[in-house]
Amino acid sequence: MTTPTFPPRVFSGIQPSGDLHLGNYLGALQRFVRMQDEAYEQTVFCMVDLHAITVWQDPKELAHSTRELAAGFIASGLSPEKSILINQSQVPEHAQLAWIFNCVARMGWMQRMTQFKDKAGKNAEKASLGLFAYPALMAADILIYHATHVPVGEDQKQHLELTRDIAAKFNHDYGVDFFPLTEPVIEGAATRVMSLRDGTKKMSKSDPSDASRINMTDDADAIAKKIRKAKTDPDALPSEAKGLEQRPEARNLVNIYAALSDQSVDQVLAEVGGQQFGAFKPMLADLAVAKLSPISTEMARLMAEPDEIDKILARGAAQAREITAPILQKTYDIIGMVR
Repeated sequence: MTTPTFPPRVFSGIQPSGDLHLGNYLGALQRFVRMQDEAYEQTVFCMVDLHAITVWQDPKELAHSTRELAAGFIASGLSPEKSILINQSQVPEHAQLAWIFNCVARMGWMQRMTQFKDKAGKNAEKASLGLFAYPALMAADILIYHATHVPVGEDQKQHLELTRDIAAKFNHDYGVDFFPLTEPVIEGAATRVMSLRDGTKKMSKSDPSDASRINMTDDADAIAKKIRKAKTDPDALPSEAKGLEQRPEARNLVNIYAALSDQSVDQVLAEVGGQQFGAFKPMLADLAVAKLSPISTEMARLMAEPDEIDKILARGAAQAREITAPILQKTYDIIGMVR
């Protein structure tokens, strides 16, 4: 059997659960923007609202967060003319393929997913079935586009491996080479941005301290203030990356500077090595304000015009279904469903 060649296509998504922050921008959005201008046939970026409801969401807040996330995508540089921007629930083929993948994936595979264990904790029996099964929906999100590349954070690598397992099992079970074995794209100086108050913890919207994160809706003054107050240590910055070991707060701030300035950590330290944080923090604050405040301003403009956001998402859904509907129908043909 001839191995098919799949056109290079990118898919990735973010949950619309509120408070888009710097970690999302540096770990995901910045890469999304870069990839839309590279040599891929198509780039598809998604507000994964079906994933969001694996835990209960207030309906009004979910709608607001979905539009705010779309605004963040666009304000960060994702162009509806270059990329397909969608709200997951508006493209029903995602959920339809997910059911098929629920029947392909094995219970043992799902039970090994560390994110489910982390999120469910000791109350796994009270977790929703959706939370347990959502890696199969994630696989469907990707494979309904025959996506070949998925930019993700390190914490999602296990789910991408599961996606490959599901594709491989489907292909084997039905004697086809229909779904690609998708490649994760994990790169960048700050793919994992840490809290400004504790460099050992990931920056998170769930942290009770707003000072722990830079929200993409923060204005210039708030951005600068949070960086000035970010936790550091008393030592000068080193001249090479090895000197950041055992210094989580220093490493975090240097990583952020590197990612915002599109430099390597070594390049940054060659410039600032030997400086105290009293000199480095103003540099980082100025850079962050220059990069991020135009995004927050454009997000505010878009949120004041929700109809504009809705039209972009509706157009994206129509474009997406031109890809997903034929792939789903071919999947049905392969497994013997009469249509």
